[in-house]
Amino acid sequence: MGTTDSRLLHLAKTLACIFLVAMIAVAQFAPATAYAMEVVSCSAKPNSKADGKVEGSAETRVKFEALLDDGGITGLSLTFPEGVAFTIDNALVRYKYGEDFMQREDLKDAAVIADGQTVLIELPSPTPDNVRIYVEVYDVFFPEDGGDMQITGTYTLADGTTKDIEGIPAIEVQPSPDAEKAADGLASEPWVQAWNSVPFLRLFLNPALIVSSFPVVLRGFLMALAIVLVAYPLAIPIGLVLSLMRMSKIRILRGFSSLYVNVVRGTPMFLQIYIAFFGLPLAGLNIPSFPLGVIVLSMNSAAYLCEIFRVGIQSIPKGQFEASRSLGMTGAQTMMFVIIPQTVRRVLPTMTNEFILLYKDTSLLAAVGVMEVVYYARTIVANTGSITPYVVAACFYLVITIPLAKLVGRLESRLAGNSVGSSEKKQKKRVLKDSEETVAPDVVEGISEDVLMRRL
Repeated sequence: MGTTDSRLLHLAKTLACIFLVAMIAVAQFAPATAYAMEVVSCSAKPNSKADGKVEGSAETRVKFEALLDDGGITGLSLTFPEGVAFTIDNALVRYKYGEDFMQREDLKDAAVIADGQTVLIELPSPTPDNVRIYVEVYDVFFPEDGGDMQITGTYTLADGTTKDIEGIPAIEVQPSPDAEKAADGLASEPWVQAWNSVPFLRLFLNPALIVSSFPVVLRGFLMALAIVLVAYPLAIPIGLVLSLMRMSKIRILRGFSSLYVNVVRGTPMFLQIYIAFFGLPLAGLNIPSFPLGVIVLSMNSAAYLCEIFRVGIQSIPKGQFEASRSLGMTGAQTMMFVIIPQTVRRVLPTMTNEFILLYKDTSLLAAVGVMEVVYYARTIVANTGSITPYVVAACFYLVITIPLAKLVGRLESRLAGNSVGSSEKKQKKRVLKDSEETVAPDVVEGISEDVLMRRL
């Protein structure tokens, strides 16, 4: 009996081993049926005019891409959250394959159907192995309140089995700005539509685009103002030092300042900006955009201020130097307390003009990605195809330049009036002195100022 039991046990073990080997062989040689779908990306085209992000209540398009290692998929579906509007008229379905998935094949025979918030895609044939399926849905409008828009989906196998698509990232949508809402409301007004029916007015003075672009361009205006308000005060002492070096008796100082001024003034600022922003990183020196822009503008303006100060200092009569030295003042004291105050007073209008020029030159920084007035305006123009944002940007420049230009005119008139007034006073004194010598003192006191001036 014991022998029979041992034989049965041995037979059972043998059968178990055979069954295990058979299962391993089946698993080894049977075709894979996992049909895994790996999501590569799910995103929306940026539609923000300001910062290149996705905003609610503005038209965009959604792009979905997934990798199919095993193939055998006959269809898939993408479900948008509630409140999202879209159309499937121009929906695109495409295969990407080959090395680096650079080859493309549009699936024009694929059926795209809208079922409520779901886009159903029926493929003409099961997908091959190792391809990417790419789906693009146009005319998508996310809710104006924004938020994280989570798209869900499923895919269908050849045997009819349906599985969920896992790992779809949410699309971050910003709330629609108030300016955009106001612009949308303005665009629906009859008078605005009539205004925009004229091509020239729509291209250069679109009312809705003026409203929507104003807060965006305002950010650039504040950036440009910050740059010039930092760069110009830095340029003033540098320019003053360079002017003193140019008038120095030391040849090395004179040569260095002359070389600097001639090189900076003899080359375009646009070229100087390119050299700084693209040349310095190649040399291993990486400086953030804002401080680098300030440095370039201040160094450029210093060369022009150098000549302004030099001409102003040389316009001071030499008697001022001699009188100060006769009072026991040193050369540095004479320059600091006597010459420079008079120079600044004389060149103040020219310095104001240089400030205006420097403020306008901040627009050149848009070419290297500094987010100032022209940069934001150019971004909106690229998105809308209208020149209106450039007109809005021009208004922001005029807000600064026109008042400063009037200030320059008043300063020049006041300086001219002071110089005329001082010469008239000297002439009056001469007339009075001559009158005292030829006319009795009591008669001189009775002579009016007008009579005295007619004697000139």
